[in-house]
Amino acid sequence: MSYPVLVNERRGDIIENIHEGIICGVTDMKDLAFKIGDENTYVYYRSASKPLQAIPIFKENIDKKYHLTDQEAALFTASQRGEDYHLQALESILEKIGLNENDLYCPPSYPLNDRPKERYLNNNLPKRKLLHNCAGKHLGFLSWCKEKGITNDKYWDIDHPLQQEILQTLSELSECPKKEIKIAVDGCGVPVFALPLKNMAISYLKLACPDLINDEKTRAAVQRMTAIMNKAPEIVASHQFICTELLKDGNIIAKGGAQGVYCLGLKKERMSVALKVYSGSEDVWPNIIAQILEQLGYKNSETINRLKQLKPNMIKNDSGSVVGQLELPFQLTGTNIG
Repeated sequence: MSYPVLVNERRGDIIENIHEGIICGVTDMKDLAFKIGDENTYVYYRSASKPLQAIPIFKENIDKKYHLTDQEAALFTASQRGEDYHLQALESILEKIGLNENDLYCPPSYPLNDRPKERYLNNNLPKRKLLHNCAGKHLGFLSWCKEKGITNDKYWDIDHPLQQEILQTLSELSECPKKEIKIAVDGCGVPVFALPLKNMAISYLKLACPDLINDEKTRAAVQRMTAIMNKAPEIVASHQFICTELLKDGNIIAKGGAQGVYCLGLKKERMSVALKVYSGSEDVWPNIIAQILEQLGYKNSETINRLKQLKPNMIKNDSGSVVGQLELPFQLTGTNIG
């Protein structure tokens, strides 16, 4: 099956790589603002679901009860990269809430970022569960179990009360009936959810515009959680990563997932976007999202410029010479463009 081309990577006169994909934008009326490809295509959230999976934790006011800093609380939504500031906040959560690192279901890992990983390898330091990319999410899960007085045994199983709470939350925010949500297993071992791309966009619309959430407790939790993500953007990913660069803009709530999935919501514009790159590439996210924001006429040029600096449309060789370019042939069309 072929999908619309989002990015061509041209080296010299030849297209070397092609990144196909689908894009969907929705308005606060839940109508399509624009689309590239079929908006009803099922897509796994992967880690783009982390803010949604964290809502039950914030509904229990765990961040307030245990006096977590913004940096610590943001880890419940994060794909952390193993920097010192990540590890310090993760260890602080363990201490403040009284959790056991061994209870984390995610496997031991090295840091994802190169410098901290090299330090661990050079000093023969062991892998740790706390260094897993999803450790913050799992700490949130353990915190919820402790707060509710529910066993954390098999907290990763879809039949566990925690996962059922997450599934219900996801269904409510995405407006996709639970019976229509497809469930598999994510990289860290917990359930991963797939639903139509349009419904993914709707869920991020509600993160950006919490007034659209009917349940008062959920609405308050989302307001606090998204504010924390914007206050601690480096925690949600790390420096020089797209999630962090987008979250520096207080008007944007954003999170990516493995295999090319990205979601973002625009607060003032009351609009959201979900996309899937079928090559699985994360490298082209900044190029695609900068193009989307430009075509939407997004007014904060600093945000767009940060994305362009993160990943220019030029291809350079190892000596720094320009040897090619990225071409983005897609054109958004709709009533909310420009």
